[in-house]
Amino acid sequence: MADARRIVVKVGSSSLTTAAGGLDADRVDALVDVLARRLDAPHGGGADRGREIVLVSSGAIAAGLAPLGLDRRPRDLARQQAAASVGQGLLVARYTASFARHGRRVGQVLLTEDDTSRRAHYRNAYRTLDQLLAMGAVPVVNENDTVATDEIRFGDNDRLAALVAHLVRADLLVLLSDVDGLYDGDPATPGTHRIAEVTGPAQLAGVEIGSAGGAGVGTGGMVTKVEAARIAAAAGVPVVLTSASRAADALAGRESGTYFHPTGRRTAGRLLWLAHASTPRGALVLDDGAVDAVVHRRSSLLPAGISRVEGDFTAGDPVELRDDAGRAVARGLVNFDAREIPRLIGRSTRELARELGPAYEREVVHRDDLVLLRS
Repeated sequence: MADARRIVVKVGSSSLTTAAGGLDADRVDALVDVLARRLDAPHGGGADRGREIVLVSSGAIAAGLAPLGLDRRPRDLARQQAAASVGQGLLVARYTASFARHGRRVGQVLLTEDDTSRRAHYRNAYRTLDQLLAMGAVPVVNENDTVATDEIRFGDNDRLAALVAHLVRADLLVLLSDVDGLYDGDPATPGTHRIAEVTGPAQLAGVEIGSAGGAGVGTGGMVTKVEAARIAAAAGVPVVLTSASRAADALAGRESGTYFHPTGRRTAGRLLWLAHASTPRGALVLDDGAVDAVVHRRSSLLPAGISRVEGDFTAGDPVELRDDAGRAVARGLVNFDAREIPRLIGRSTRELARELGPAYEREVVHRDDLVLLRS
């Protein structure tokens, strides 16, 4: 951890704001001071760009509550979006002023699932973040809550942080909470103990994992943080889960919180987003032969293997691939609109090319745009 060069740090609303809403400038400054010290720490490597940090920060909705006269986080989407619109500017302005004390610039990056599951958008997101880091800026990442729908309940940015860590090829993900790690029960209950290391998902079987904290300004909790740690670890990124007050220890490599060992290898990042961040716009039901080809032979989905189409989607949207029993077996980016597919069902690509033109001699879902949900 002490040698990690590129780090993604995620901080939640409860660590930045008051329970009544509004940013706590002292808390923001304290966090920025810790991050700046890490950035300024010496790092070898000759032409190496040095230490780099991507900050995934919640707090936009919470920051917008007080200015709009709201005493708690609203439940309806329209007012959440309004609060995010007001609060996002306040949040970035606070970070800009706080990092400026250390001679550091920040860059705001707002993401939705489309920015990271579609091929071209994914490349653009990576290039933007990488260029900001190359120019010495600190990217401040958040979901684009002002226009998000389902994404606004994405897990208080925990899962987003795991996916960003993979996107930027981070050496370490640090999840900051209001609890100093994962416990084997309710931390407030006598006799519970902090779990120092997690080597794999099986170790957490039977562990009682709590929900959101008591501040009432965020949507996440220990469940979403553990899920985020699992996603990142499975993609080869080590994770530290600790409290914001222990951030300095975590970034310095000192024992702090809970350390999640990597359990897998890095994969195609876009597929990680497709599996964990995308919302299917519809479904394609496959016959038995197509299920076998997709799941066991890792083949592309051809029109001949489709039984029916469900939902309304356009080319490039994520769709679920289901067997005849309705079980999801895979998820992929579709190459045709929903209205086009019925006339393709059961036919070979060669036949379709002869009748409809060369644009139809292709897969409905290419294997490079497909991720399995079960094997």
